[in-house]
Amino acid sequence: MSKIVDEVTSPNADYVAGFGDKGDLPMPPGRQFAILTCMDARLDPAKYAGLAEGDAHVIRNAGGRASDDAIRSLVISCKLLGTKEWFVIHHTNCGMETFSNEIMGDLLSGSLKTASVDASGWHDSNAGGGTIDGKFVNWLPISDQAKSVVEDVLRIRANSMVPGDIPIYGYIYDCKTGALNELPEATEVGKAK
Repeated sequence: MSKIVDEVTSPNADYVAGFGDKGDLPMPPGRQFAILTCMDARLDPAKYAGLAEGDAHVIRNAGGRASDDAIRSLVISCKLLGTKEWFVIHHTNCGMETFSNEIMGDLLSGSLKTASVDASGWHDSNAGGGTIDGKFVNWLPISDQAKSVVEDVLRIRANSMVPGDIPIYGYIYDCKTGALNELPEATEVGKAK
């Protein structure tokens, strides 16, 4: 067993011991909202949004982008589980700001091994075993955080499966302070109709 597996499963025993009545939580989120945010390990939506188990849906992906799959999850969250408000929360110093579709495609062409980055940019080991498939993917990189939040809120709002009465709020989480900073322009385009 790897050290990481042990680091995950050992604390789980303590969690199970104190699990209490959490097994009786209903499937729908108690506070009736969902958050779409980044998978960045520095973000803890439970802490920055004051959540406990059963409170809200948290959908995470690279960049917190409104991909087809993220929208699928939000629609399920609403249609089947009753969420009534949604938050799109990106963050400062996001790794999605450090590359483009072209860079990612080129890195994957060289190899599937982990790339490195320095002041001059991204570098691949070129250890072989790469693929050109990455050149045909929109990796949804971010060039401007505020713009990307507005774009994602607009994309969600414009989707025909999203009810018009769901407000969609746009925020940027500050990795240096822990503050959630609203983007009024995003919230305006996401307002309920």
